[in-house]
Amino acid sequence: MEQSLCHRIALAYKEELSHIITMTGPLLFSRIFNHLLPFVVTVFCGRLGNETINVTTAATGFGLAMACDTLVSQTFGGKNLLRVGVILQRGVLILLLFCLPCWALLMNAQSVLLCLGQEPEVTRISQLYITYYLPAVPAMFLHYLQVCYLQNQGITLPQVYTALLANIANVGTNYVLLYWLELGVIGSAASNSLSQIYICVFLFVYIRWKKLYAATWDGWSVESLQEWGSFMKLAIPTTLMKCFEWWVYEIGGFLAGILSEDELAAQHAVMMFPLGVQAAACARVGNALGAGDTSRAILACKISLTLAASIALIEGVILGSAKNVIGYIFTSDKKIVELVADLMNVYCFLQFFDGLVCVCIGIFVGTGKQKIPAVANLIGYYGIGLSLGAVKRANRNNDVDQPLNLSDVHTECTDRQRTGAAGPLSTSQLIIRRGITVLSAAGLFALGETQTHN
Repeated sequence: MEQSLCHRIALAYKEELSHIITMTGPLLFSRIFNHLLPFVVTVFCGRLGNETINVTTAATGFGLAMACDTLVSQTFGGKNLLRVGVILQRGVLILLLFCLPCWALLMNAQSVLLCLGQEPEVTRISQLYITYYLPAVPAMFLHYLQVCYLQNQGITLPQVYTALLANIANVGTNYVLLYWLELGVIGSAASNSLSQIYICVFLFVYIRWKKLYAATWDGWSVESLQEWGSFMKLAIPTTLMKCFEWWVYEIGGFLAGILSEDELAAQHAVMMFPLGVQAAACARVGNALGAGDTSRAILACKISLTLAASIALIEGVILGSAKNVIGYIFTSDKKIVELVADLMNVYCFLQFFDGLVCVCIGIFVGTGKQKIPAVANLIGYYGIGLSLGAVKRANRNNDVDQPLNLSDVHTECTDRQRTGAAGPLSTSQLIIRRGITVLSAAGLFALGETQTHN
């Protein structure tokens, strides 16, 4: 009896580990290929304008879209397949409306950058770059929604295939626009914009071609206009969580003033592994909770964290062993190489916890508890990390404690899959509320357009 129980437990661990590793591999490669899209543009024509896009648009858009990670994973786990399609529709409508205030802000990026003390010529060129990037904003949002839609159903390979194809098309586009046509900054911006359109369209075509939508899509539904409030209750803390994380890196890079694109790319490469585990953990935990299997959700948490810790240990050993030669990848200056070696002693230790935090975020998103990592990011990054970094730089120049009860979370998941207690909104209520939302978004866009011409 005891041996049989141990055998079942070992089998459950083995099965869950197999699921997570099977998902992590493709998710890892798809994220690497996604990261290569803007990096290729940078190689051809520099990083101009990318920070502004990251801070104002990408972080907020991705944060809003991550609400679908929670909703799709739990709904799919509960076998309510057609509702998955409705959630996707709801995300598409909300994200497309969000494009309007994003465009309004991006169209006035020059004024914002001037207020931050940037050089007038740099802000003028940045504004030119950003203007040509505007068509990519909806494509970027729609692509991430498609990724959420697929990966939280356990479908991961299409993202790899389409991202690889988009990178091939991206290299060709950059070469034609920058070398054959010699379009300079405009060509670089157009290439960056087209790269996002490529990856979005390729993934959409693949989904249609392979009919991956068949089980979850029953056509456009009026139901997608319902429950925007519950969607935003997840989306807002997720957006804050993502913004706190992305913004601090941009601010930190600005304060440091010495990080090259190659160095930033190397740091991103180290984080790709835990990011892959993060997405897999989010999907597996959400699926389990949606199905009402809290024990499997706990098991997925344990295995995801163990896998992340193992990967971080291997990365730490590799980085620590190669600390004296890593610097030569970026420079031949021996002083900088020695400095990098000294910093690696600290980084090898810190990246272990960074990887664990990354996977913890995926677990919280899968459970719908986004507020916890949002507050933790605010305190950790800004209250502690950025403050200490700013103090250190100035010197050089002159708690969240909330236990996670997965049984309670399952109850929330069940409630989340039902319509609110007050019932669905009537047709007149839908027209009024969604009409106000559309008019507000259009008003922000019009305000931004007006300011552009002033």
